[in-house]
Amino acid sequence: MKVLMLGWELPPHNSGGLGVACYNLGKALAKKGIDIDFVVPYSAPHQSIDFMHVLNATPLDPLFRFGGGAYVELVAEQIIPTMLAKTPTISIREIQEKYCDYIEGYLETNHPDFVHAHDWLTFEAGILAKKNYGVPLVAHVHATEFDRSGMNGGNKLIHEIEREGLLLADKILTVSATTKRLVHDKYNIPLDKIDVAYNSLDENFLRTPYDTKEDDLRYLEEMKRKGYTIVSTVGRFTIQKGLWHMMRAARLALDKNPKLLFVFAGDGEERDELIRFSADLGISENIIFTGFVRGQKLRDIYSVSDIFVMSSVSEPFGLTALEAAHYGNILILTKQSGVSEVLRSAIVYDFWDDEKLADEIVAVSTSPSLKSTLKEGLRREYLKISWDEVADKIISTYKGIAS
Repeated sequence: MKVLMLGWELPPHNSGGLGVACYNLGKALAKKGIDIDFVVPYSAPHQSIDFMHVLNATPLDPLFRFGGGAYVELVAEQIIPTMLAKTPTISIREIQEKYCDYIEGYLETNHPDFVHAHDWLTFEAGILAKKNYGVPLVAHVHATEFDRSGMNGGNKLIHEIEREGLLLADKILTVSATTKRLVHDKYNIPLDKIDVAYNSLDENFLRTPYDTKEDDLRYLEEMKRKGYTIVSTVGRFTIQKGLWHMMRAARLALDKNPKLLFVFAGDGEERDELIRFSADLGISENIIFTGFVRGQKLRDIYSVSDIFVMSSVSEPFGLTALEAAHYGNILILTKQSGVSEVLRSAIVYDFWDDEKLADEIVAVSTSPSLKSTLKEGLRREYLKISWDEVADKIISTYKGIAS
């Protein structure tokens, strides 16, 4: 079976979980005999990928493929500087146009059984493949524009691209039942057209030996020895992540337990405002902003953290929760996160309930028995889903279209 897979990033040139999910999904499908051509919108080496063919749609450097962030609604048509040959500036929409041109050229000489498009960035190319070449289209939804905008509307152009891609797709895959309901409710897509395929933990977190570099965490390790509890969150600093609610909850929790330190790992357009907000709340001494982290530094944060909070207003899945659970973190997740559907031992709350979040943080930080019980439950649960099972689900979807 030949699949043309359309995506916007792959490790090591990824800015978030989408690239990690595409990498692991591609690897799992390849192990089951699926022949994959994966098209990215930039040119760069992917030395660790030998299980599928990575094709470059443009000579664009991967550093510029987002133009400041493809998941920020305001930049979809923003003009940005690039290193594209003979082109001094370019927008994401222009990159998508060049991406579509490449797909059209590819399909002149190649005949895949399916085109599998990941998120709005590649939906137009998937639509082109179906309309002009009759290739069955699978639309894979990792996040919608409603998620990215914190359910506050978002970019109308992106909504229209999502709507057309979902309507024309032969089948839709979503990363959670939460996202399936959202796609049904917002885009009026029949439920029987949507299959759920949960993400799983990146295999590198399971198999790679790891030792914490204590020099990078000397302060946090020392504070833990003094009885402090470390509460962390990891992600983009955008409206979707609900970090203002988490900051207010931190203020309330510190009133009840001053021996708490909060680590905000990530970067984004809300960073400076959040730093000022922590000062306005009078809790800046208990808040640590690390900036963008990946690799060793990300693992260091998970390893030193006691509690991991996902405060998202809307989170289709949330791979960081699985990563944190692997390092023994207690998870406190919003009910609006898809990963809470598969981790029953996580504490859940509504994203807007700052007092509930604060109370749960205090409860875990002051009760060793509660912490021990939750940790054991999470340890049993986070490995239940695997990329192997995800691949089986997707192959079943492919076969359902073919029949």
